[in-house]
Amino acid sequence: MDNGELHPAQVLKSGHDVGASHYAGGVPPHKRMRKPIVRKSVDPNATFINYVMQRRFVLARSVHSHALPPHSFYKKQMLPPMAYPGDDDLASCVCTKFCRCSTNKQRCPVNCLTWTPEGRRLITGNSVGEFTLWNGLAFNFETILQAHDDAVRAMVWSHNDNWLVTADHGGVIKYWQSSMTNVQLLQGHREAVRSLSFSPTDFKFVSCSDDATVKIWDFESGREERVLTGHGWDVKCVAYHPQKCLLASGSKDNLVKIWDPKSGNSLNTLHGHKNTVFKVAWNSNGNWLLTASRDQLIKIYDIRMLKEFATLKGHAREVTSIAWHPWYERLFVSGSYDGSLMYWEVGYVAVWAVDGF
Repeated sequence: MDNGELHPAQVLKSGHDVGASHYAGGVPPHKRMRKPIVRKSVDPNATFINYVMQRRFVLARSVHSHALPPHSFYKKQMLPPMAYPGDDDLASCVCTKFCRCSTNKQRCPVNCLTWTPEGRRLITGNSVGEFTLWNGLAFNFETILQAHDDAVRAMVWSHNDNWLVTADHGGVIKYWQSSMTNVQLLQGHREAVRSLSFSPTDFKFVSCSDDATVKIWDFESGREERVLTGHGWDVKCVAYHPQKCLLASGSKDNLVKIWDPKSGNSLNTLHGHKNTVFKVAWNSNGNWLLTASRDQLIKIYDIRMLKEFATLKGHAREVTSIAWHPWYERLFVSGSYDGSLMYWEVGYVAVWAVDGF
């Protein structure tokens, strides 16, 4: 370097020439680093990794387990609900922390949603007929698919996780592969389809509609096998029994009906509610039927006696959604029109209430 020339490194360090000095901050606009965006992520897989690594210990321990201390350090020791053998750990299944609010570019009502079978994405159906796929960890938007010409009203996965069946406000039913490829279209009802459910074998599925009918379909051929009539008004929900050849449906006529899908006959009618029945859900034990209604009540029926054995009060508005816990048969959650969630244990009062949605 005796000739007085500058080394390239010295040129960059000293800011000589190279055109950078012409830009504010010395960096061209297309070279500037964007400010990193921090996304909150919710990863349930971590608890399953802990479970697999500690499985020998988990399976060998006593029924009564110790709760984790209330400190963020102990998050690393969390296990999934399936790892706790007794019903003494129901509180660990209650989700009380709000994670994320995600919105589409075009704001419109979301009528239904479902997780993909592997749990990596969430699919929502909205009032303009679109499916939106969301990342299941960070809940950021991934893609939009124009799936129906009318508002999407119902969607359900087959038990083998290979097929998604959806329905819209115009009565159209569609089959989708797991790759979100549409392979079948049926004009199922004259009016809006409100609910869908697969039989335990996946050979058949059932739909209900505002045309006051419940229809049973052969899944492979797409052929309508039977029409169940008996409700006097819009049928809002329907569900196949998890083991037996039975159906339950709820209607705007305030009735819950139990059906034999083979004969098409109504086996029994339950008169417990005083307003529209929005949801029915079978328990995995096959004996309990859960119902939710506009009358702000939740009822549990034992189908062995065809009698109501519990009426649960707590919501201040109509109860629009209910779901049993996949592992604990005595725990379920309910959602109300006022945006509140309530967790219940059969035989006890509400476990926890979550407000503010």
